[in-house]
Amino acid sequence: MAIKPTARHNHLLAALPQAVYERLLPNLELVPMPLGEVLSTSGGELPYVYFPTTCIVSLVYVMANGSSAEIAVTGYEGLLGVSLLLGGQTTPSQAVIQSAGHAYRIRAEVIKHEFEQGGPLQHLLLLYTQALIAQMAQTAVCNRHHSLDQQLCRWLLLSLDRLRSDNLTMTQELIANMLGVRRQGVAEAAGNLQKAGLIDYRRGHITVLDRHGLEARVCECYAVVKGEYDRLLPR
Repeated sequence: MAIKPTARHNHLLAALPQAVYERLLPNLELVPMPLGEVLSTSGGELPYVYFPTTCIVSLVYVMANGSSAEIAVTGYEGLLGVSLLLGGQTTPSQAVIQSAGHAYRIRAEVIKHEFEQGGPLQHLLLLYTQALIAQMAQTAVCNRHHSLDQQLCRWLLLSLDRLRSDNLTMTQELIANMLGVRRQGVAEAAGNLQKAGLIDYRRGHITVLDRHGLEARVCECYAVVKGEYDRLLPR
């Protein structure tokens, strides 16, 4: 029987001082996050800030012609809704659930009020924002300079870091949309990783068999992003 996630399963909420956490707790609502659901669209305003516990959310930029690419990913280490806290209200990207699970949500006005008081919550969420910006910057560099095999390794490792599992449910089409490449390229890259004994991929399910092998094969971008998260938000 699956264990019901608690708010403390989110790394940011778990890192808050007890007094701050207890102020927020009555306003936190556990909600299901089904695969593929769009939580926010380009220019749309989120009524809630989400703290994932067992799901992964992708921030995706969609071009006018319908093509898309992932610019960042967040899971239990972070939150969705940075723009609300920083006063921007909206972003040009959309948020899509990449891996199904659960998250705790809180109304935007409640978390904004706590954030504007300064103190531990504000400090923690600003550190997370810095780490998120680092991820976005490194993603842009990676997409420009590294092979699709390396990009797929980076994407898999970043996803695993945010999921507490070695299993991902992900179609080739969805991976292609996230990486901004053709589906045929994803099939070839995934096939290469499978032949090397690093993953098992069948019918939309990816199981990582050799994480150390993926880390040896991935480009430097994964280590840069992980290093920033570990430095700014130590577990």
